[in-house]
Amino acid sequence: MATPASSGLIDTATAMSALVDVLDGQPTSPPSLYMDVEGVNLSRHGTISILQVHVLPLRQTYLVDVHTLGDTAFLAASLTTGRTFKDILESTTVPKVFFDVRNDSDALYGNFQIRLAGIQDLQLMELATRSFPRRFVSGLAKCIEQAGLLSVVERRTWAATKERGRKLFAPELGGSYRVFNERPLPEEVRLYCVQDVHFLPRLWAHYAAKLTRTWEDKVREASRDRVALSQSPGFNGKGRHMAVAPAGWTLL
Repeated sequence: MATPASSGLIDTATAMSALVDVLDGQPTSPPSLYMDVEGVNLSRHGTISILQVHVLPLRQTYLVDVHTLGDTAFLAASLTTGRTFKDILESTTVPKVFFDVRNDSDALYGNFQIRLAGIQDLQLMELATRSFPRRFVSGLAKCIEQAGLLSVVERRTWAATKERGRKLFAPELGGSYRVFNERPLPEEVRLYCVQDVHFLPRLWAHYAAKLTRTWEDKVREASRDRVALSQSPGFNGKGRHMAVAPAGWTLL
């Protein structure tokens, strides 16, 4: 069986089939798959460029080139099982960890009719473990900093990689999100994509250790609600409302 290149772009049907073989059947407790999506105006109104997948047991990150592959990224079948990446993304029994799944789900559903399931949303896990008010959710950078999980060297490298990537794609810094569609992918962007999911398993373990059974259930339900909301006709993934905690969480 062909093996996808670690941290490289998966940009052929053959490589995608091989990746499905890698992803399928991974352990589910703790979750093995940690994901993020990059694109231009990431939403049903924009496009998807890259989907990152970090596989915890293998300590490997793979970058799926959705810009190049299109539907093939989700429909290329494993030669072993016949399953596809779409099957994995839509499986209720295969946990997938995202940080704020809403815009990613909106883009996947709007562009490729992917109905995400089995989602554990790290942003909600952080909110659930707080001992201070739960009125607003936090961004990924703040969560990483507050969790204190990185060494001094890791924190310095993380900040530098993040800044180099943002300068290329953030419009407010003179960049453009279209850089995610450049091929070959600029190395600074590739490293940014890899890093974006690299630390998610540590965050998951950090929050999971603090969650009570009641809050586990609330996070699972709220994660499902976020996916359902992102697929609704009137969903708007931009604005201050995106920072507000789920209904009822503030008072708990």
